[in-house]
Amino acid sequence: MGRLEGKVALITGGARGQGATEARMFAQEDARVVLGDILDEEGEKVEAQIRELGGEATYTHLDVTREEDWRRAVELAESKYGKLDILVNNAGIFRRFSIEETTAEVWDQVLDVNAKGVFLGTKHAIPAMRRAGGGSIVNISSISGMVGVGAPAYNASKGAVRLFTKITAVQHAKDKIRCNSVHPGAVDTPMRQEALASQASGEESLNRIPLGRIGTTEDIAYGVLYLASDESSFVTGSELVIDGGTTAQ
Repeated sequence: MGRLEGKVALITGGARGQGATEARMFAQEDARVVLGDILDEEGEKVEAQIRELGGEATYTHLDVTREEDWRRAVELAESKYGKLDILVNNAGIFRRFSIEETTAEVWDQVLDVNAKGVFLGTKHAIPAMRRAGGGSIVNISSISGMVGVGAPAYNASKGAVRLFTKITAVQHAKDKIRCNSVHPGAVDTPMRQEALASQASGEESLNRIPLGRIGTTEDIAYGVLYLASDESSFVTGSELVIDGGTTAQ
């Protein structure tokens, strides 16, 4: 019996990195998965991989900043699989600029994807989860939503996700909808690789991690799986930090 047997999950940013790993892991645990992204070719490949392994998955184009895309994605989950039990707000972007270097356009772009996208997904998932009798929302924040590491726009967006998670948990506990945030540290993803300016900065990051290694997408996905499953039925409004001990210092 899989840990997500009988459940339907919608995962954003599912075409690569953490989102793709979460989609594959959820399917292995018997969830039926809708994965959304703007990287259509990569997303369709993840869908095919899951199906080849005997899982149930459907890819859909989903720009998390567009409300109509969210409506379609939630409707797809309900029409194809009958309901929606789990939402993983995983999609995100990073822009490495100081406060003075950050333009208004960059600020808006980062906040639109990382914070507004979480709001829109939550807004449209809640009615579907209410119809399903409850559900679990897992929002991917960051240690940059807790401490001053990262970049200003990114920090602001991930801090917003952290507190938006808590008000969602409080307001919708009555609907049997749980909401928790996950706070990864340094993880080996395409987004991190693109953000690193040099090998030296990568080595400096590694030196700040007590466990002495960069996290893997599986490290994060296992935490997300726990929060999505009924194993965490008494957990809501919480922060799960997966950072190799970075913020313990």
